[in-house]
Amino acid sequence: MSAEADRRYLTGALALIVGFMAVEVVVGFIARSLALISDAGHMLTDAVAIVFALIAMRIAARPPQGGFTYGLKRAEIISAQINGITLLLLAAYFTYEGVRRLIVPPEVEGLYVVVTGLAGIVVNLAATWLLSRANRSSLNVEGAYQHILNDLFAFIATTIAGAVIWLTGWTRADAIAALVVAVLMLTAGWGLVRDASRVFMEAAPANMNPAEIGARTAALEHVVEVHDLHIWEVTSGYAALSAHILVASGADCHTVRLAAERIFHDTYGIEHTTLQVDHAPPQLLTIGGTDTHCAAPHGPTHRSPPHENSTVPATPPAGHTDPGDQSDAAHLSQSPE
Repeated sequence: MSAEADRRYLTGALALIVGFMAVEVVVGFIARSLALISDAGHMLTDAVAIVFALIAMRIAARPPQGGFTYGLKRAEIISAQINGITLLLLAAYFTYEGVRRLIVPPEVEGLYVVVTGLAGIVVNLAATWLLSRANRSSLNVEGAYQHILNDLFAFIATTIAGAVIWLTGWTRADAIAALVVAVLMLTAGWGLVRDASRVFMEAAPANMNPAEIGARTAALEHVVEVHDLHIWEVTSGYAALSAHILVASGADCHTVRLAAERIFHDTYGIEHTTLQVDHAPPQLLTIGGTDTHCAAPHGPTHRSPPHENSTVPATPPAGHTDPGDQSDAAHLSQSPE
């Protein structure tokens, strides 16, 4: 799906949300319904989320230049973080107002709430359908989608509250519906802040286990040790990996590198890899060897059992020229993105 198509879907959803939000604010004040006004506040965050998503998509599409060697791809994550924090703040406000109105409930026009709530369900169903057709692998687009989906649930709660008030006169139902909306805001906001924070802290993607990837790489033929293994997300859906791999003397560094890249790409979907592949010092090839190639490796060290590489000679035969020896100290490889 093209980025242009995503922008069209987001723009269509934005038009629906903004138009209905204006109507809902007016009706909410006329009906004196906190549930309607809180729904409008939620829809405002939906609209802001979509606007930020549209802006971030354009910024993130700019090519790398100057000091921004990855480009501006994390603009989407900044947008997601702002949206999440906004949701948390709104959740706090509507929780306070909801509790206050439970204690001292105002008069609420139930019929207005029901009619507006039903209209909101229709509008949010249309907006949710539009965003469901966009590429939701982006944390930004997924965040906007979750906003509107939660807003759909909120309108359902508001409509039920309006019906209860209209039929029974129990006005506290409005405050309860507002608290339900606050809980939905809290859930969506916390999810966005948590996921965006993982990207900012350069954590590995949630579906990837670095220990598993390190062990699997160390188990490759001729690999002696893997260290300085780093896996992080540049932006949502774009993982990167770097590692230092030591291979047995006499092994072809390039062959091992290609085998490792194939695992990273085919099994874990990591397309951007930077690998340094060197021959291990002789002491690492001996049984029980504990010396490390680097003075201060970052993170855990993954080693294959010594017997797995015992068939590879510690020194190459006389007259043998290993193609990996010619640039052994700087076997840096970056797979095409």
